[in-house]
Amino acid sequence: MRLLHSLAKAHASFDDPNLVSHAGLVPVMALAGRAGLADLVAEHVTPGGECGVNAHLKVPCLVAGMAAGADSIDDMDMLRHGAMDRLFGGIRAPSTLGSHLRSYTWGNVSQLEKAGREFLAELARQAPLLPGAETLAFIDIDSMQKRVYGHQKQGAKFGHTKIQGKSLLVRGLNSLAAVISTPIAAPVIACTRLRGGNAASARGAASMAAQAIGTARDCGCAGTIIVRMDSASCNAAVLGAVRRGGARFSVTVPMNSSIRAAIAAIGEESWTPIRYPQAVWDDQLDCWVSDAEVAETEYTAFASKKGQAVTARLIVRRVRDQNKKAAEGMDELFPAWRYHAVFTDSPFGLVQAEGQHRDHAVVEQVFADVTSGPLAHMPSGVFAANAAWLSIAAMAHNLLRAAGALASLPFAKARGATIRRDLIAVAARTARHGRGHLTLHLPEGWHREQEWLNLWDATCGPPAAAA
Repeated sequence: MRLLHSLAKAHASFDDPNLVSHAGLVPVMALAGRAGLADLVAEHVTPGGECGVNAHLKVPCLVAGMAAGADSIDDMDMLRHGAMDRLFGGIRAPSTLGSHLRSYTWGNVSQLEKAGREFLAELARQAPLLPGAETLAFIDIDSMQKRVYGHQKQGAKFGHTKIQGKSLLVRGLNSLAAVISTPIAAPVIACTRLRGGNAASARGAASMAAQAIGTARDCGCAGTIIVRMDSASCNAAVLGAVRRGGARFSVTVPMNSSIRAAIAAIGEESWTPIRYPQAVWDDQLDCWVSDAEVAETEYTAFASKKGQAVTARLIVRRVRDQNKKAAEGMDELFPAWRYHAVFTDSPFGLVQAEGQHRDHAVVEQVFADVTSGPLAHMPSGVFAANAAWLSIAAMAHNLLRAAGALASLPFAKARGATIRRDLIAVAARTARHGRGHLTLHLPEGWHREQEWLNLWDATCGPPAAAA
């Protein structure tokens, strides 16, 4: 590929008032309008002060900017170029949006999260967001330590995180999130909560589990719901909240003395060999592992806590522990194993239940997705403003997921960055004709033309007839 003209004969000028660089925002924000984003914010969110007014206009501005790739408050200026003011109304300056975020209190953030949960439920009715949810759905709860650098960031503390398999102390803010998925659907964010950087991993997990289960039901998850968590959330309060919500749990358990005793009581004939469809990287052995053995036994957790004992299945996976430093010819005298235990009341078979729990890692993909987008930064020094930013980022993520589901089946599972690149960041020229008619002229030969038109027809065409 080469230039057809010499650089001396090429010129550039930012002077066309009829161009827009993100024409895909038109169908995406039309979908947000059909899902009632502005109305939900107006109903629930009431920040105080002069800068807290018109939340129903400013929050959709922030959602649109994040959907287009903004990862800071200053980036919201991308909404004010070319013919954007002919396509959208109520666009606000970045300084106005930043002042609006800083006007939020923690109570306003809770209001915003409620609006976000109802927005997700309406998106699920507007788009095939969670296919198969009427049979089986998963809720994954986990936390992420987001590194920050500003010395004046409220709530920034040192907390544990894993980087390339190693546990490190990182100064930042801690995000707790619950995501909903099905075996054939990409995950959406049910609810979020921002915490101080040194917050314990399980703090707030019980109430978040209850909220996420309610949101999943509102999104059409009428069948079995399994809540998957890591060992930090293995406590009586969280499991009690899951059971009260009518869901089932699958949680990694820490290796304490009672768990070791339960594993030791499993007979050798009870172990079933399994082979992973794809090899798994083992941080301790520093190699790829493709086979293991699984077994199960009954176990009662929290027996010492009056009225909180939980009896369920203890599913154990064991992997051969090999000494990589052993000299050649020094064979093992007896097999040594490393054990990974899961406490669950899943109704599925042993091998299937163990494999489903390993899929809990899907929540890490969601964290990676939002970190490559709106959560590349925590943009404010005010804690409540960052908490509101996190909640709005979840709305933008879910909106992109719904847009991708309407565009095509591959886009229903595509990364947010892919949806932004192929469906939103499309240049277009606006042209008026007749009275009140506006046409968008997009690039000829665009490689995602049909998917873009699918999204356009689904969001800007006549509403679909009710089933």
